[in-house]
Amino acid sequence: MKALTKTTQSANAATVEKKWVLIDADGLVVGRVASIIANILRGKHKPSFTPHVDCGDNVIVINAEKVAFTGNKLADKRYYKHTGYAGGIKETSPQKVLEGRFPERVLEKAVERMIPRGPLGRQQMRNLRIFAGNEHPHAAQNPEVLDVASMNRKNKVGA
Repeated sequence: MKALTKTTQSANAATVEKKWVLIDADGLVVGRVASIIANILRGKHKPSFTPHVDCGDNVIVINAEKVAFTGNKLADKRYYKHTGYAGGIKETSPQKVLEGRFPERVLEKAVERMIPRGPLGRQQMRNLRIFAGNEHPHAAQNPEVLDVASMNRKNKVGA
C-alpha cells in the first residue's frame, strides 16, 4: 500500500486550466466587486493557487458604467495622478469619470490597485475585459455567469 506523501503540488503554465467568467456589474459596489474580480484574476479561488504563476481565470465585466458607490463617495472621493512635471498633480472624482468617455476605468483602476505590481500582475490584468455597455464580443468562449449580487447582500446597492 502506498503511503500518503507530504508534498505540495505547484502549478505551472502547462498545468493551469483557465475558464471564462462573466460578471454583470449593474448596481454592484465598486470595491466589493473589484476584490472578487482581483481574486479570480489571481487564481486565489482555486485549490491549485500558486503565487508566482498566472493561474487565474479570464473575467468579462459588462455594464461597468452602472457600478455604484456607497455613501457620498461618488462626489467626495478623489482620484489623483501626477503628470511628472513640477506641480503637475491632477484630481478627479468618480462621478466625472463615470460621466466621461471611458466609464469602465473606475472599475479597471480599482482592480489594478488590488493586483500585485510587476510582470505577473500585468499579465493577470490582460485577462480582464471590461465593457461599459451590455454587449461583449466573447460569447464564443461560453463564459459562465457569476452572480456577485447574490453572494452577499452588501454587494449590491439598495438590496
